Amino acid sequence: MKDKKIYSLIVVAALGYFVDIYDLIVFNVVKNESLQALGFTGEALKTNEIFLFNIQMTGMLLGGLLWGIWGDRKGRVSVLFGSIFLYSAANIANAFVGSIESYAVWRFIAGIGLAGELGAGITLVSETMHKEKRGYGTMIIVTFGALGAVAASLVGKTFGWQATYITGGCMGLALLLLRAGAFESGMYNEVSKLSTVSRGNFFMLFQQSNLLKRYLSCIAIGLPVWFVIGVLINLSARFGAVNQVQVDVANCVMYAYLGLSVGDLLSGLLSQMLRSRRKVVFMYLIACFLLSLAYLFLPGKHTGYYHMMSFLLGAGTGYWALFVTIASEQFGTNIRSTVTNTVPNFVRGAVVPITLGFKELSVMYDVNIAALIVGSICSVLALLGTWYISETFNKDLNYYEQ
Repeated sequence: MKDKKIYSLIVVAALGYFVDIYDLIVFNVVKNESLQALGFTGEALKTNEIFLFNIQMTGMLLGGLLWGIWGDRKGRVSVLFGSIFLYSAANIANAFVGSIESYAVWRFIAGIGLAGELGAGITLVSETMHKEKRGYGTMIIVTFGALGAVAASLVGKTFGWQATYITGGCMGLALLLLRAGAFESGMYNEVSKLSTVSRGNFFMLFQQSNLLKRYLSCIAIGLPVWFVIGVLINLSARFGAVNQVQVDVANCVMYAYLGLSVGDLLSGLLSQMLRSRRKVVFMYLIACFLLSLAYLFLPGKHTGYYHMMSFLLGAGTGYWALFVTIASEQFGTNIRSTVTNTVPNFVRGAVVPITLGFKELSVMYDVNIAALIVGSICSVLALLGTWYISETFNKDLNYYEQ
């Protein structure tokens, strides 16, 4: 009976992350069409694209903190379904905006909602499954969830921007009917009874040097993922233009997330086979850097080449499941939700300084060299972070930080 409940929990979390990624990517898919419908063209359209994207990411940074603390203080299940409801409602509202101001408000609210589902799902599964098998659970969540980007791309190409937003919102609201399939973590229930233990204290991470180093290391590990997505994939048209190749960014995003899904599946299986998270992350970081070099500097580029490299780069960044699992396993039950929610969202938020750094460097250097510099910095920080953290495979998570 318990196994069936755990399987149901994994299904709910995986479906939730599928819709989460759909709604995270959907703006990039429909941004041009939706802004044109509001009357924006040319430079005004480009300016508002950046404005709305930054608004969404700001919402995710704030949401990661709010949902993380809430999960440690009020429970993981409430975060799982509260975040799904919020981003679903916000995306339906996005379909009916009539001005850039209302568009910004609802993208901000959607960003807050999008920040909670993954952390809650990973935390619940990590605390519920057997310590030697929990890697399979988190692997399934992220592997299936990454396909949400593919769905967003296909729906966006087939239907109008309003229908695309409504589809995502309705999928999320339908998920709320599966609420009975989720149950609260036993570890959380135990620690919640201890009145002497501080729960969801974000500032605890900055009061002890060992906690802070672990926390910053976890964030650093994920930086190459959003360098690839934020620069190499989202700006693929710019790299194509340098080589006189016309590139469709939506197609590159779709192929990258297909690769990400495959990569997450393989990294999860490798982690279980090798009984190590760190070894597999090291392997993926090296592979991701080498693939970035090939993307930037190999000759003879054409449209199919960018599609192929987008898939391979996505696969190379397919350690996202391991990255979030590592963050969850590094900390005690009383701040586990706070960490597991904030770490991936701070990494997502890092796409802003990453892209700004690329933009400034591309003024001084060729775009390929600018990307190499930024990518190298992200890779070095990720390698250092992976080297610093301890191995967490088979670690007992039933403890708390003091």
